[in-house]
Amino acid sequence: MRIVIIGAGFAGLSTAKILKAFGHEVTVFEKEADVGGVWSAARRYPGLTTQNVRSTYALSDFPYPKDYPEWPSGEQVQVYLANYARHFQLDQHIHLNCEVSAAQPSADGTLWTVNTVNRLTKARAIQTCGYLMVCNGIFSEPMVPDFPGAAEFTRAGGRVCHTSQLHNHAEVTGKHVLVVGYGKSSCDVAQAVSTHAASTNVVARHLIWKVPRKLMNVLNYKFLLLTRMGEGLFKYIHLKGFERFLHGVGKPLRNSMLGQVQWVVTRQCKLKELDLLPPQPFETIARSTVSLVTDGFFENVAAGRIKVKKNAEIRKLLARPDGKFAELSTGETIPADLVVCGTGWHQRVPFLPKHIVEQLTDAQGNFRLYRSMIPVHVPRLAFNGYNSSFFSQLNCEIGALWIADLIGGGLKLPSAAEQNQTITARLAWMEERTEGKHSRGTNIIPFSLHHIDELLQDIGLPLSALTRFKQWLLPADPADYTPATQRLLARHGK
Repeated sequence: MRIVIIGAGFAGLSTAKILKAFGHEVTVFEKEADVGGVWSAARRYPGLTTQNVRSTYALSDFPYPKDYPEWPSGEQVQVYLANYARHFQLDQHIHLNCEVSAAQPSADGTLWTVNTVNRLTKARAIQTCGYLMVCNGIFSEPMVPDFPGAAEFTRAGGRVCHTSQLHNHAEVTGKHVLVVGYGKSSCDVAQAVSTHAASTNVVARHLIWKVPRKLMNVLNYKFLLLTRMGEGLFKYIHLKGFERFLHGVGKPLRNSMLGQVQWVVTRQCKLKELDLLPPQPFETIARSTVSLVTDGFFENVAAGRIKVKKNAEIRKLLARPDGKFAELSTGETIPADLVVCGTGWHQRVPFLPKHIVEQLTDAQGNFRLYRSMIPVHVPRLAFNGYNSSFFSQLNCEIGALWIADLIGGGLKLPSAAEQNQTITARLAWMEERTEGKHSRGTNIIPFSLHHIDELLQDIGLPLSALTRFKQWLLPADPADYTPATQRLLARHGK
């Protein structure tokens, strides 16, 4: 089958590699000048590194170079993905600087017509395919607030941008920088620019918990959150096995474990001394996203090089004769030449027709995707990478196997009614668990391994009991999932 894939990040590349191995003709369209998705040079901010350690953030059959650091830089991840594409001979199938402007299904739903435009030459092209894979990611369109006074602010020489639009230190040298947000990207940027900017302020509407890379400067956090035990500390929609104990009669043990971690993080980061102690308990760290401590951030707060304006928002931006400023909701006015927003992303598919978007989303804009992969009533359309998680690259890879099995006739889906029932229940659970902060139904943190388990169970390739037991105590190894690809290819006679 001819298959078009939109996007060349982890999802797009792993999907192309696997579907190609199953004998399909794949074409990948990537609007940027390089592969990598969120790791592309066009989107990297100073100080960007992975949250995962190197050993857990690889694709199953392509480990990172041994000379990479434990937390690779954004540039190193992009090089890794470029090498992956080259190693599996995907380059010939990838069209860079090529944006999909529209994708329209045929009346009978058997074909898709895909319109593209080359961003350099402006040349337009049209092709048809039998299946459309959307792998543009949930972090594809920056979300920047429309601050009152922004127009006057920018006319006076100020700048408002997203963290992904800040690329080097020259852009901040000697300027008063105001960073909006308290997530990983915001704190990364604040730390990176603090030694170059005239001043660095962080405006944090809410304080959230952050996890040090090494607890007590000894224990790697991967042993806390990148294991099945770590996932098991948080209540999944369906409880099985030991997790029933942890959230039943064993809940005091579970609470004690989380309480000890909260105590360690509070002391290690000196949160009370810095007046940056979140008001909510540590277990809320898993409501929507998990943020690692940026190395040096709290030390620079203590030294006064970074100032955190907590429980505050920008009320308006000001351009006055004596300079440019931001007025905060607390009543304080601070200097600001550059406003950098770590305020999240829009989850959008602008290339799909309105009537298709209406079929795959609900009234709140949440994506209604069975297994975070397929819309119920739109044939020959699938999404991969719409499941932000700790092991997003493995979710993409196993998701590609799931799609390959579906296209090949091996995977039999439940009825449309059962799929919709599953989707509705999951969205309701996510809404309650995260207080609405689930990226339109696409964020599955911290239940990465649970999601992979469900996909593997669907295609009849569950992990062995021994491997699952190992993952209870140790971080999941991507190589644990290599046999799944080999076994499914053999089942399909490849």
